[in-house]
Amino acid sequence: MRTLTTVSPSEPVSRQERKQRTRQALLDAALDLVSERAFASLSLREVTKKAGIVPTAFYRHFASMDELGVALVEESMRTLRRMIRSARSDPAAYPDLIRASVRTLYEHVRAHEDHFRFLTRERYAGTGALSRAIGTELKLFASELAIDLARFDELRGWSTEDLHMMAELIVTAMQATVLDLIEARPRHAETDERIIRTAEKRLRLIVLGVPNWRSTP
Repeated sequence: MRTLTTVSPSEPVSRQERKQRTRQALLDAALDLVSERAFASLSLREVTKKAGIVPTAFYRHFASMDELGVALVEESMRTLRRMIRSARSDPAAYPDLIRASVRTLYEHVRAHEDHFRFLTRERYAGTGALSRAIGTELKLFASELAIDLARFDELRGWSTEDLHMMAELIVTAMQATVLDLIEARPRHAETDERIIRTAEKRLRLIVLGVPNWRSTP
């Protein structure tokens, strides 16, 4: 759930802060509108009306609706990458990194379902610009993960190509978990726990191949 920052009437607000708040209002409005619709179906007038600004003010923040959509993709993915990175960097989580990562993903998806419903829909059925932006963000996610994987003793001898391949497998498995959570029916704790167990099994199956993997020239 998104929360709005409130400011008391006596608190001064700079021009830059007002601009940032208006920009965020446009992003939030677009996200609300695409909860059950494709982004391509939105009009600029709809978004600005929902955000409470005049249509001409839109262009002070975004050059086009596609640019707004790409910004929404980046906002949605940035928080996820930060949270997963935090789970990987916590030494206390190392003994069971898979469980910690899956739990972090689960909590984040459940807390930001509108974001992930948007990403899932636009990844495969969105406009070219949005689909490409999501693909770029997922590749960045995999690249960051590959760097982290190289720090594990068992993977120090792996080539960069193999590390990226493993990272991409993990990211693909995580995408499957996101889809399972978004489409979960019925919605209750038992269903979620089953999805979490399946997610952990997917990642453990990937990791099981590590000791026996030998890259071919």
